[in-house]
Amino acid sequence: MGEPVTACRWLPRCLARVAKLLPPMLIVIVAAAAAPAAAQLGGLLDAGKRAAEEARKALEAKRAADEAKKASEPKKEQDATQKPAAPAPGAAGGSTAPAAAAGTPATAPAFESYSKYDFVPGEKVVAAEDFTQDAIGDFPAKWNTDGAGEVVTLAGQPGRWLKLTKRGFFLPEFVTALPDNFTLEFDVMVAPTYSSGGSTLSVALAELANVKQPQQWQSSNNTFVTTLTPTATGGSSGYTTRQDSTSASAAQTEVALLAARNARPVHVSLWRQRQRVRVYIGQDKVWDVPRAIAPSAKFNALLYFVPAAFDAGHEYYLANVRVAVGAPDARNKILTQGKWVSHGILFDVNSDRIKGESYGSLKEMASVLAEHADLKVQIVGHTDSDGDDAANLDLSKRRAASVKTALATRFGIDATRMDTDGKGESQPIDKNDTPAGKANNRRVEFVKK
Repeated sequence: MGEPVTACRWLPRCLARVAKLLPPMLIVIVAAAAAPAAAQLGGLLDAGKRAAEEARKALEAKRAADEAKKASEPKKEQDATQKPAAPAPGAAGGSTAPAAAAGTPATAPAFESYSKYDFVPGEKVVAAEDFTQDAIGDFPAKWNTDGAGEVVTLAGQPGRWLKLTKRGFFLPEFVTALPDNFTLEFDVMVAPTYSSGGSTLSVALAELANVKQPQQWQSSNNTFVTTLTPTATGGSSGYTTRQDSTSASAAQTEVALLAARNARPVHVSLWRQRQRVRVYIGQDKVWDVPRAIAPSAKFNALLYFVPAAFDAGHEYYLANVRVAVGAPDARNKILTQGKWVSHGILFDVNSDRIKGESYGSLKEMASVLAEHADLKVQIVGHTDSDGDDAANLDLSKRRAASVKTALATRFGIDATRMDTDGKGESQPIDKNDTPAGKANNRRVEFVKK
């Protein structure tokens, strides 16, 4: 009888195929009955097409709105350099792996976790390193080493980083004096897959007898060394001190914030006040040593030191190195001179969100305002000259407003005692052609009214 009727896929074809098999009258009856079903099927197909088209248009509209929002956001940050374009995959020094597996930035610690954080950076930035003047894949021009390293970008992290790829010392040669009162800050990170097979990172203040032979720093008459040793699930820190050629003291403690699995940078701060040294890892003060340094010490070098060989995947990454001098004194500055300039209030990239490590500086100003109930201030934000003028002006105003909000909500200062303004890049206090100069220009000022 030919091809079976059950092989037909569409009803009109079936009718054509059975035309030769059925009597004419029966064909008319079947066709009449099938017409409404075919019409219903066609209607369903048309409705499906219309729904798909509407969904496609809605998705395109959402993408366009998202792109417009991103384009309108300011491209400026106060505490780190603008994020450079990542090199092509496989390029030397390209985007490497210490970010979370998804490639997105890990969540920063909650602002409240810094409630006991009392670090306040020095008044003037005298040395800063963000590696923007160095090519990706190169060792930084203003550093010295007997090991090896390269400037890289990291997936999900802003700015550039120095990757320490071989054991040895790493010396920023532009740091030539560390006086009685100074602060040091930097960010450090390891890969989230870091486990056994790594080496300790030492951060040393040294009085070099010969600055041309930094590899002999361990035999210096005076040193203060703090160590960072991460593990997969925890970590530890220690310190040793050498005073007038004699080893004076040493200690060790556990530091959970160094755990590699945290998959985020750790902010390290060191504060020297004459003989006293305080070391902070993240929001925790891990060391406060009142007689850490000999009165005779004249430190002239900062070194990062990796003493032992390590396996691949256990490299350290450094960023945002900053040295500032001068004892912070918000009370005296605001009451007697009418203005306190803070370089310690920092913000997230492209945002007016205040970083947790700003807590000490905010607390310093809040204490002055709390003790002097009649004191009123204007909070003024400033930026460096990178980026668009209008965006800088807007960002400086928003960041000043964020500082006011923090003082009111976190510290209970009456908001009516504070007003805000922003000057963008229009009132620099230093040159804008070096990382240190830019760091000085990025600031928040409190002006007595």
